[in-house]
Amino acid sequence: MSTTVRVGEIATLVSSLVDQLKERLTEDGAPARLVVGLVGAPGSGKSTIAADLEAKLKDADIFAGLIAMDGFHLSDTVLDELGRHDRKGAPDTFDVEGYLATLDRVRADGAKQVLVPIYRRDLHEPVAAGGIVAGPGVVVTEGNYLALETRGWGAVRERIDLLIHIDVPEEVLVPRLINRHEDFGKNALDAGHWVRTVDLPNARLIATSVHRCDEVWREPEEEPNSDDDVGADDELE
Repeated sequence: MSTTVRVGEIATLVSSLVDQLKERLTEDGAPARLVVGLVGAPGSGKSTIAADLEAKLKDADIFAGLIAMDGFHLSDTVLDELGRHDRKGAPDTFDVEGYLATLDRVRADGAKQVLVPIYRRDLHEPVAAGGIVAGPGVVVTEGNYLALETRGWGAVRERIDLLIHIDVPEEVLVPRLINRHEDFGKNALDAGHWVRTVDLPNARLIATSVHRCDEVWREPEEEPNSDDDVGADDELE
């Protein structure tokens, strides 16, 4: 498959996406719900973009609900039992089967109400039934490993109608991630260590599956060359 690369301000890309989804939902034979996935490295802005997309979908009266992959984190207790707590956020620290089952439920005929888990960053724990998917429209799902082919994640891709990779360079991700970890209680040394040993390896793993996405979104560089066609669509083969 070819992947379309879109370069532009995120708010503009989100607005364009909403218009596209409105059209798709009115096509003959369209399902009651479309699942749109946002995938990218830790710190790439997926949650922020998902929130903006949610608001614009609500304005268009086509929002059905949000499923955050982080809601399927294994609890700290289970991570301790499995010896995986020191790399929380890696592919094998999530309930992949639970995530797949939830995607199947929201895609089932009838657009029934589905309760979904959320992740509480203040608690550093998932919380069951913290969100609701209800009614027809667009279901937004976001997370790190939606396009991953290995480690049990391969079946996710076929459950997502449109998958978008949020592309952010490492030199932007690193300070952003360090600041995030410090905000949630880590000191600067521990935050830097976690980014180097957990976040960046995960980010590089995520980058290997970009070819499985329908689109890649990039913000323009701060000082683009005059010859750059900012906002143009290209394709990756």
